[in-house]
Amino acid sequence: MYSNLFSFMFIISILIGCDDTGTNPDIEPVINSDFEITDWTEATHGKGGDRNYEKVFPQDQVNRLDFVIDQDNWQVMLDDMEQQYGSFGSGSRGPADDSNDNPVYVPCSIFFNDIEWYAAGIRFKGNSSLQTSWGNGIWKLPLRLNLDRFEDDIPQITNQRFYGFKELSLSSNYDDESLMREKVVPEVFRDFGVAAPQTAFYRIYIDYGDGPIYFGLYTMIEIVDDTVIEEQFEDDSGNVYKPEGSGASFAENTFSTSYFEKKTNEDTDWSDVEALYNVLHSSERTSDAASWRTSLESVFNVDGFLKWLAVNIAVQNWDTYGRMTHNYYLYNNPENNLLTWIPWDNNEALQTGKQGGALSVSCSEVGTSWPLIRYILNDSQYLSTYKTYLGQVVESAFEPSKMTSKYQFYQDLISEYVIGSNGENSKYTFLESDGDFGSAVNYLISHVSSRYNTVMSYVK
Repeated sequence: MYSNLFSFMFIISILIGCDDTGTNPDIEPVINSDFEITDWTEATHGKGGDRNYEKVFPQDQVNRLDFVIDQDNWQVMLDDMEQQYGSFGSGSRGPADDSNDNPVYVPCSIFFNDIEWYAAGIRFKGNSSLQTSWGNGIWKLPLRLNLDRFEDDIPQITNQRFYGFKELSLSSNYDDESLMREKVVPEVFRDFGVAAPQTAFYRIYIDYGDGPIYFGLYTMIEIVDDTVIEEQFEDDSGNVYKPEGSGASFAENTFSTSYFEKKTNEDTDWSDVEALYNVLHSSERTSDAASWRTSLESVFNVDGFLKWLAVNIAVQNWDTYGRMTHNYYLYNNPENNLLTWIPWDNNEALQTGKQGGALSVSCSEVGTSWPLIRYILNDSQYLSTYKTYLGQVVESAFEPSKMTSKYQFYQDLISEYVIGSNGENSKYTFLESDGDFGSAVNYLISHVSSRYNTVMSYVK
C-alpha cells in the first residue's frame, strides 16, 4: 500500500507561521516537497469534484483511514504537545501558558481504499479531550485534517480535497464508553431541522515508522465552516462565528469581538453579533414584549434557537451554552439576515453530565448570565413554542423506540472494532474492560426512555 509513499529528492524545513501552530517557535514541521503524484483524480482529490457524502460519511459501514507520518514529524507533534501539556502520561494539566494556540500541523500521507492523498496537514486537536488523554497516557488523541494545508510550499497539492472535503475532524470519542455520542447527537439535531455536521465511524491507523498501529475507533465529523454551511444553507456567503469565552454567554457587559472568532469574511465587522447583543439587553424586553420580539426576530433565528434548545435539553448536553461558553457556531444566513445557531462537539451529551450537570427541562435554574435562554424563555410566547418543540423532539427525532433501534444497529456495526481480538488496545482506548461497551449502550437505551418520561411530564 505504501509503495509510492515518498520518492523524495530533497527535504526542506519551514515554520508554518500562523495561529494554528504550536506555541514553540523552534518546533518546525519537515516539509517534503518533491515527490511523485500518481493517484490524483478530480473526483477523489480535486476541488472541482462533487462532494461525496456517501463515500466519506457512510451510515452503514466503518471506513478505515491510514495516516503515514514521517518519524521526524511525529516527533515534532510530540515535542509540541510536551511543550504545551507536559510529558505524555504525567497527569492531566492545562497548557503551560495562557496561549490559545492549536497543536502544530505536520504533513502526512493518507491512504483510503488503496488510494493516496499527499502531504495533507494533520494535527492533534481538542481541549479537555486532548489534555486529559495526553496526561493519562492514552494515545487515542483527537485529530484534525486539512488537505491543502501545505499547498504554498507544495504547489502540486494545491486545492487538494478528500472526495470534495478540505477539512475534517476526527473525534476520539473521549470519555464515551459507547463510542456513539458524537455520531448520534448531530443526527438527532438534523432530524429535528437543526443544521448540524454529518458524522461517520472510522478505524484509524497511524504509521510513524514502525508500521501501522490501530489508534482506535474514531468519529469523523464534518467541519461547519468548510462544508456544513455550503450543504445545509442556500447561500454560504454569510459570516460564520465560533464563539468562545465569557462573551459567548451574551451576558450583560461581556460583549467583545475577541470572543467571536470569524471563520469567514474576516474583513467585515461584527455588527450582526453586536446587534443581537444590543437587542437582548434592550429595555424594550421589559417595557414592550411584542416590540422586543420583533426586534429580536429581525436579527436572530429565534425559532431555530428554540429547536436547538429543545433537542439539547431532551438529549441532555451540559458542555455547551447554558453551562459552558463554547461548542456552538453562529451563521448570519444571507437568505434572511438572521444569525442561526449551529451545535458543535457533542461527546458529553446523553448523560446527566458534569460542571453542575445538564439543564433541567424547565431551565428554571438558568439565570441572566445566559440571557439567550433566560430572556427568551421568560417570554410566554417563546416558552409555549419551546414546550411544543420539546414534546415533538421526544416523539420524533429522539423517540425511544427509534433511538433504541439506532443504538443497537450502531452497536452491531462497530462492536468488532471496539472489543475483542480486533478491538481497541490498551493505551488506545477509554474502556477499562470489554463489558464497559455493552453497559454503556444499555445506559443509552435506558436514558432515552427516561428522558421521554421526564419531558412528557413537563410539557403536559
